[in-house]
Amino acid sequence: MKKIFVCIFLSNFTRSDNFIFNKKINLGLDLQGGSYLLLEIDNKPVIVQKLQNKLSSLRKYFKNENINFRNLKIKNDNVISFELGEEFVEKFKLIIEDKNNNINPYYQKFKTHEFIFNIEDNFFNLQYSDYGLVLLKESSLDRALEIVRIRIDEVGTNEPNILKRGSDRILVELPGLDDPMRIKSLLGKTANLSFRFVVQSDEPSFGSEKLSFIDDTQEDVIVSKRIILSGDNLLSAKPNFDNRANQTVVSFTLDRAGARKFGRATADNVGKRLAIILDNKIISAPVINEAILSGSGQISGNFTFQSATDLALLLRSGALPAPLNIIEERSVGPDSGEDSIKAGTISLIIGFFLVIIFMVFKYRKLGLIADLALIINLLLLIGVLTILEATLTLPGIAGIILTVGMAVDANVLIFERIKEGMKYENSNIQAFDEGYKKAKSAVLDANITTLISAIILFLLGSGPVKGFAVTLGIGI
Repeated sequence: MKKIFVCIFLSNFTRSDNFIFNKKINLGLDLQGGSYLLLEIDNKPVIVQKLQNKLSSLRKYFKNENINFRNLKIKNDNVISFELGEEFVEKFKLIIEDKNNNINPYYQKFKTHEFIFNIEDNFFNLQYSDYGLVLLKESSLDRALEIVRIRIDEVGTNEPNILKRGSDRILVELPGLDDPMRIKSLLGKTANLSFRFVVQSDEPSFGSEKLSFIDDTQEDVIVSKRIILSGDNLLSAKPNFDNRANQTVVSFTLDRAGARKFGRATADNVGKRLAIILDNKIISAPVINEAILSGSGQISGNFTFQSATDLALLLRSGALPAPLNIIEERSVGPDSGEDSIKAGTISLIIGFFLVIIFMVFKYRKLGLIADLALIINLLLLIGVLTILEATLTLPGIAGIILTVGMAVDANVLIFERIKEGMKYENSNIQAFDEGYKKAKSAVLDANITTLISAIILFLLGSGPVKGFAVTLGIGI
């Protein structure tokens, strides 16, 4: 078993086609350089969208139940307000307080409803409860995390570290990435795609709005607010080259429902302009020359191959549930990482050899045996880290150094107890036996308490702290 771990340790310095022996320890951001981004999700649009959906549900419910209502609207982007006829107030209050109603779900786990409300002169004001907001934010963050991971993975970044931080933040570490501009551009776009018709009007009205082109090469146009097709209907998207127009385009394929809607919309509106809109910016607005019934099409818009590739990636990964803002950004240059590796390695070597010299000087032959065990312990530790393909950081190196100290500490305790036993025991074997027995409780106590600390650090810590906890825990 020890030979296997030694071979795995050596795999960090050699190449192999074997599944086990081709594993290596990955270097963290602070060792090989790269970029660090802290993203914060803006949940306000999500809350407004959910409230608008609830608004539609309430309107439909009131009509189905013949409940008289007025002034159903959203106030201050977080409150649904409406007025009911006096004879319906008490009835509706009982309905939304019921634990089994479909309008205001009850969370048994939190002992609260999704919405809390108050009544003032027949006016109801509904807003999310604290736990309702927590669940909404968790769902939004999980979806954003998944999309961020897809976008970064498709770019081909090596060993990215993508983690949740709190209820509304995402940490992205990109080792080896010197220029994060492309990643920032991809993560900064919500990528809400929609197809809407251009309106032949001079001024926007209730059902239309004025939008600008993404490249500012054309004048603003007025488009309908009615969405013909959204990005949810996309099956795939990829960059392509249109030989007829001699330009780079993004080809897309729709699902069955999307193809049916798109075919019907283009068949009924031949001759009209169809605006292709991404995050409220028009990519292009071509004229529909004929019905598009195949369920596939292409988006043109003065693309380079790189920009077409990025747009296709955004469309494939799906839209973010809410905008992401970069609130912290750091870059670690490769020179700094190289210096960190040298400093960490030198400190490990110096500490290791000082311990070896001290043990030999203090305990002679016993010290040599302890040093041999220490070397094997270090090889085993690095072997386990290699199997796990762990990411090694500077705090991780500190954990390895501390492990060396902890290992020697056990030897020191045992040897000192043996020396005490040899003063009054007639047999060296008995002295050794007593030394191990007396030191056992102290060694176990020190190692178990340190292991508990490492587990707590791993569970509650983040990034570098977890790296320290992993190396320390495995070493213990």
